[in-house]
Amino acid sequence: MMDKSKNQEITLAQLQESVDRWIKTIGVRYFSPLTNMAILTEETGEVARIMARKHGDQSFKPGEDASKLADELADIIWVVAAIANQEGIDLTDAFMNNLAKKTIRDKDRHRNNPKLSDTDN
Repeated sequence: MMDKSKNQEITLAQLQESVDRWIKTIGVRYFSPLTNMAILTEETGEVARIMARKHGDQSFKPGEDASKLADELADIIWVVAAIANQEGIDLTDAFMNNLAKKTIRDKDRHRNNPKLSDTDN
């Protein structure tokens, strides 16, 4: 079975709308903001678990593997979109403002960081 989602693109606005529509039709209603924050923390922990085993010193337990990383990252994106929807935040605007902030603040910071000059990474 071919995964059609690999050929699709989605904007942040479309992402937020898709999450909102799914929650209101299939998910019944939004969880409370505090519950969503706890879920975001849980999902972040699941990403950390995979990354620690894939790139760190721990090994995977039987039944665990790195192939679930994409799904766990998607879970994080989902919950972030839900929280943004609940809080009335336009993620496109928020992201563009954040990118501009980082560009101004870090214009030379990373370029001048000797820790980042190592090209072996």
